[in-house]
Amino acid sequence: QVRLVESGGGLVQAGGSLRLSCAASGIAFSINAMGWYRQAPGKQRELVARMSDGGSTNYADSVKGRFTISRDNAKNTVTLQMNSLKPEDTAVYYCNAFVTSISLVDRDYWGQGTQVTISS
Repeated sequence: QVRLVESGGGLVQAGGSLRLSCAASGIAFSINAMGWYRQAPGKQRELVARMSDGGSTNYADSVKGRFTISRDNAKNTVTLQMNSLKPEDTAVYYCNAFVTSISLVDRDYWGQGTQVTISS
């Protein structure tokens, strides 16, 4: 069992910055990767940024150079620093964790989502 809790969403003007945070909690598990996905109305959920426990990262092309993902593996937290925000960044952002349990069963866990709205 893993619980993911996001924070930091809100309303900002285009060109501004926002920082999202996610904390994972649970018992007897290891987290192989954590990341952020987003879903806008009428759109499919898409990867924004992801980081493995070894530090490798993967970013959506649309956010490269503007967003930065970071992790604290010891604390099981992940943050997303979002700069130069654009109206098209408006979406619900979801924290994700890919977890291997003590029984070696792998699965994805998801947070409840946090709304990010960018005004023009």
